[in-house]
Amino acid sequence: MSNDHILSFISLAMKAGKVKSGEFSTEEAVKKGKAHLVIIASDASDNTKKHFTDMCDYRKIPYRIYSDSVSLGRTLGLEFRMSLAICDSGFAKSLEEKIEKQEAARRNTDGKNQDL
Repeated sequence: MSNDHILSFISLAMKAGKVKSGEFSTEEAVKKGKAHLVIIASDASDNTKKHFTDMCDYRKIPYRIYSDSVSLGRTLGLEFRMSLAICDSGFAKSLEEKIEKQEAARRNTDGKNQDL
């Protein structure tokens, strides 16, 4: 599963109107209980990461630190985005599974390289 495949899936969710992006909109979706998954850019500041991870932990909303702000922004047709919320349970569940599969494959690849 390539990075582009996951970003394409996020783009599809955006076109379906199921994504809130940007720090304010993401926070609002989380607080109103509309967010089913939060994506935080890997290059977001430590303060931003802590803010969203704490908020998601408190409200029991899954989150992933994934990709970078420029890639996330371009996926949504914008310049950059540090955070976004997926506001549909079906999209969120599928996206979580895709990210976890990619992370598992990366761990397996890393493990095989270490054994050589």
